[in-house]
Amino acid sequence: MSGSSPFQMRLVHLDLKGAPPKVSYLSEIFPLFRDLGANGLLIEYEDMFPYDGPLRLLRARHAYSPSEIKEILHLATLNELEVIPLVQTFGHMEFVLKHKALAHLREVALFPNTLNPHEAESLALVGAMIDQVMDLHPKARWLHVGCDEVYYLGEGEASRRWLQQEQNTKAKLCLSHVKAVASHVLARHPATMPLLWDDMLRGVPEDQLTASGVPQLAQPVLWDYGADLDVHGKALLMEKYQKCGFSRLWAASAFKGATGASQALTPTEHHLRNHVQWLQVAASGPADVLQGIVLTGWQRYDHFSVLCELLPVGIPSLAVCLQSLLHGGFAEDVKARVENFLGISSLNITGFTSDILALVTQVSLHLHSSVDELLQRDSRFKRVISNMYFKTARGRLASCVGPTRVWLCPQVRDRLVQPLPPQAEAHPPGHDPAHPAPGAQSPGQVERPRGGAGGRPAARLLPRRRGRVAGGERASQPAAAATAAAGPRGSGWRSGPTGQPRPRPRSGTLTGPPHASVQLRPACGSAHSADGPRRGEEQETWKGAHVFPDPHGCERF
Repeated sequence: MSGSSPFQMRLVHLDLKGAPPKVSYLSEIFPLFRDLGANGLLIEYEDMFPYDGPLRLLRARHAYSPSEIKEILHLATLNELEVIPLVQTFGHMEFVLKHKALAHLREVALFPNTLNPHEAESLALVGAMIDQVMDLHPKARWLHVGCDEVYYLGEGEASRRWLQQEQNTKAKLCLSHVKAVASHVLARHPATMPLLWDDMLRGVPEDQLTASGVPQLAQPVLWDYGADLDVHGKALLMEKYQKCGFSRLWAASAFKGATGASQALTPTEHHLRNHVQWLQVAASGPADVLQGIVLTGWQRYDHFSVLCELLPVGIPSLAVCLQSLLHGGFAEDVKARVENFLGISSLNITGFTSDILALVTQVSLHLHSSVDELLQRDSRFKRVISNMYFKTARGRLASCVGPTRVWLCPQVRDRLVQPLPPQAEAHPPGHDPAHPAPGAQSPGQVERPRGGAGGRPAARLLPRRRGRVAGGERASQPAAAATAAAGPRGSGWRSGPTGQPRPRPRSGTLTGPPHASVQLRPACGSAHSADGPRRGEEQETWKGAHVFPDPHGCERF
């Protein structure tokens, strides 16, 4: 059902590091993905993967179980969706390097986002992660190894000494680690081709990239989420990668999660324009160069960030984008098809879909009193919200001190089944004069969904099932959502209890390449006592509320 699409593979990205869906929800949404034109999934597990053994400390308490992973893969197969797992192996390693037992593998001691490429233990660590993921994905033809936004590369002490040597550069350092990771994948899993994000390769000179050997070991994914991306510039970049020896290239667009770290509603028009631009990029080069396109749908900008739009809220945008790729544009007949799939009478491209806007507004108002009650009752929670500090990506200290603004948890499923206030009582959330809501409008009436494809009303897959976490009756995902008009970056920061403290990681060894192993260093402090963890031990009582970070690990409230 490729139609006129220039992209053979059309992958929907599932970002599971924020509000991961329950398997039961995925069983309902996968058929819609297929009907809309997707034929694959890029699954970014992060801490939702059931790592085991010495890596067990990486998994969240509500992580999917191995049986649930197998069920997800089975559901994908039933719906003709090929699964590509994603494992971060260089940048965006916060969920790994935040742990004290692995903090010695940071490139810069203060920041847990980048792996130190000089340590042999680093390669053993990512090798063990890759092997465990591949054990549950034995038929995967591709494995995405991340390698994007490797901030602070070259700023560690070992890197500074290495860069002082003649002919050593940051580009060479980056390529050497990428080559080592890709070589590990091909050596252990020869039928699996590594993919990687391309941003760290863009500025590498053509001759250096060619000589590195990376083009023979991996395929780059060119990502750009802008509504006005440079079509000519992307065509030149594709030409450069071809000259360097890459056999196939991939593209990456966005259907949600790319317009603001605290965005709550998806601007469909922005994402439609992004996909129209990618169609132009594909048309400007040889037909067989682009293997496929990944429609990314980010849930968080990084492991410590607030939630942006959740998957159910982004479904209308995904439908528009997939159908546009499938049919080569978004003409009136394509729009009519999308409306039929979603079971709505009129699709609003330039604004927000009215039923989603109304529901988010009503839920916000419905839960407002309960959040206020929580703040008044739990002084500890109030102190966390009111006096929260965090480090920005550039290391500057930012503060949320000021009038407390708590945005309501959009993934509390149990509260959504309660009766909501009548539509007439709904009003947009308040905004202070300094930060008015851009384009604020009164919510429209919630439309009665019509039957979608195959008689199944797709609209029921939109907001009413939002935020169901994996694992049956496990603890719910921490509350961390904010709205598009939340003001300064810190004002939308959310925190919530996640249950009992996690036991300290035990010492152990990760087996990796023959020359390396990872020694898991136990967290400081003695064993847990009957009174709970002692000072200095790691616990995860408030996910998202971090003193971010200290040189020895990520202390938590």
